Parts: sequence; C-alpha cells; structure tokens
Amino acid sequence: MVERQKVNSELIQEVKKIYDWLDSQIENNIPEKCDACGQCCDFITYDHRLYVTVLEIIFMVISLNVDNLKPMQTGVCPYNEKGKCTVHQYRFAGCRIFNCKADADVQSQLSEESLKKFKELCENYNILYRYMELSNALNQ
Repeated sequence: MVERQKVNSELIQEVKKIYDWLDSQIENNIPEKCDACGQCCDFITYDHRLYVTVLEIIFMVISLNVDNLKPMQTGVCPYNEKGKCTVHQYRFAGCRIFNCKADADVQSQLSEESLKKFKELCENYNILYRYMELSNALNQ
C-alpha cells in the first residue's frame, strides 16, 4: 500500500509538471486571455468536444478523491456551475489550451506537445495510454 501511495504521489507530481509547463507555454504564446465565460463547457451548444488522457483522469480522481468525481449526464461539463469552473486548478489540458480568441495553430501545437508528454509519462509508468472524450472518461 505504501508503494502504491508513493507511485500515486510521484505520478501526480509528474502530471502537475506537465500542467505547469503547459500553463507557462500558454502564458508565453497566447497573449489574449480567455474571459472565462464558460460557454465552451457546454460542448453541444458550443459544438465541440473535449478529449482527455487517462493520466488526466487519474490526476482528477486522486486530487478530488474518487467520491467527488462527477459523471457527465448532459452535454455540459459537470464541473461548470453557473458559468464557472469548480475544478479550475485541476482542469484538463484541453481546458487550459482552448481559447476562442487564440490562434488555432498555436493551440494545436500545444495540444500535440502536451499529448506527447502524457504518452511518454504513461510509458514510464507502464500505464495504458488512452485518449477519450470527456463524457466517456467520466462515465466509466
């Protein structure tokens, strides 16, 4: 049990490093800040999808405690309440990267780079890499 806790702690720190790297890249490469209107969290109305890696789900489960993980029952992110993200510090890479005002090529490049980092981390920890739509990930 102690070994598992140590691995979980290390894994969380490694995912956090990727998020910190990503946040710094966003700050340096996407000058116009998102106004955090929350509209993009309504995936059906906004006409887009959010994909997450298995490591991001593990990070969310460990950070929030599995009992606080919410299923996605509609086309709206279950962590969006009244237009605000209730898990902002734990939000997924796609949530961090997406900005309706930013250059799509920059966002695409950041997505590819972060996915590469998540995939390498999965390989390092012998975790099956999966990239899935948020509703599938939360409802499993």
